[in-house]
Amino acid sequence: MPVTAVVGAQWGDEGKGKVVDTLARHADVVIRYNGGNNAGHTIHNQHGTFRLHLLPSGIFHPAAQCVIGPGVAVNPEVLLAEIAEVERVGMPTVGRLWVSDRAHLIFPHHILTDELEELARGGSPHGTTKQGIWPVYSDKVGRIGIRAGDLFQEQHLAEQLRFLADRKSAVMRGVYRHEPVEVKTLQDACRRWAGRLGPYVADTHPLVQEALRADRAVLLEGQLGVMRDLDWGLYPFVTSSTTLPGGASAGAGIPPYKITRVLGVAKAYTTAVGSGPMPTELGDATGDRLRSIGQEFGATTRRPRRCGWFDGVAARFAAEVAGFTHLAVMKVDVFDTFETVRLAVAYRLDGRTLQTVPHTAAMARVEPVYEELPGWRRPTTGARHLTDLPVEARAFLRRIEEIVGAPLALAGVGPERADMIFCQEGWA
Repeated sequence: MPVTAVVGAQWGDEGKGKVVDTLARHADVVIRYNGGNNAGHTIHNQHGTFRLHLLPSGIFHPAAQCVIGPGVAVNPEVLLAEIAEVERVGMPTVGRLWVSDRAHLIFPHHILTDELEELARGGSPHGTTKQGIWPVYSDKVGRIGIRAGDLFQEQHLAEQLRFLADRKSAVMRGVYRHEPVEVKTLQDACRRWAGRLGPYVADTHPLVQEALRADRAVLLEGQLGVMRDLDWGLYPFVTSSTTLPGGASAGAGIPPYKITRVLGVAKAYTTAVGSGPMPTELGDATGDRLRSIGQEFGATTRRPRRCGWFDGVAARFAAEVAGFTHLAVMKVDVFDTFETVRLAVAYRLDGRTLQTVPHTAAMARVEPVYEELPGWRRPTTGARHLTDLPVEARAFLRRIEEIVGAPLALAGVGPERADMIFCQEGWA
């Protein structure tokens, strides 16, 4: 059975949650491998609408084992709230949800640091979600982080927390002129979390390796997209983890050669939340129209998303860097009333034509080169096969395949589970 990595092909918010929820019907294990609760995956099902920030999007399929991998930054309060939400609708979690004991924990001082740092940047913020993500990854790299497994090692944890409180208090006082971090506050939080997370925290390595040995179907669920990757995204307007399949391998604990399919997920247009270059952004009525029809508001912050035409250059770059074997194009239905649709096929910069994504400072100055295609002006939401789509919609999807350089596996034509077209065998 395949190990499939689901990776964002744009700036994030592409519809990966819906894709994972769809594919999880036939998955044995679903693993979140990176990021934290700074972005959400929206799921529509018979129980309602759910915005999952930490729980794997396979949680609504009872047969799937769900794992939060060591590459994830876990805010225990957010995780516990999400667990309560899905259990409220009758979906059990104990015995099928596992949090790696190697996953790092987000504390209130991480969130506070995020907020204070954005404030200190004045008129040039990075546009973070202020959820404490970069501070916890900074602690992880600095080797002073607290991991989920530490909650159950009393003496070891006490030593870590004393050092952490001293270190963070010095930063809070000296850099931000703020109140110190109290060790008792940290101890109380850890005690509370240990009591409630006990049934979930485990060494997930044996579970994952057993699934691989038994040739079970494994889904690796990524957060955000390639353009927000720490190394290959538009730095510094990026996240603090690796969004690529290489990050999936490390963040889930799976050898790279075991990942047999990489599904890049894109929208039929482009959106972004936060700061940084976005060449195809539309600051006009068309952009407003995309936002309104597509309901483009952040799942975490509810901030209006920046909207623009499909950026084929960025998507092709993502496919090359991440190695997409297949492509999923979501929200095709948003264009159902458009007379024409556009796709960026190149950039212009200082008299040159670029076919790839340049350095961030140059990216801020590029102008997109567009192709224009006729719209279809007919509803696509009821389509269940590729041949059900209007010929113009099929031509639009074929052109995206050509530009990106990956075959189309899935096409989304609405928010519900049924609104997914399987374009190739082996994905249904």
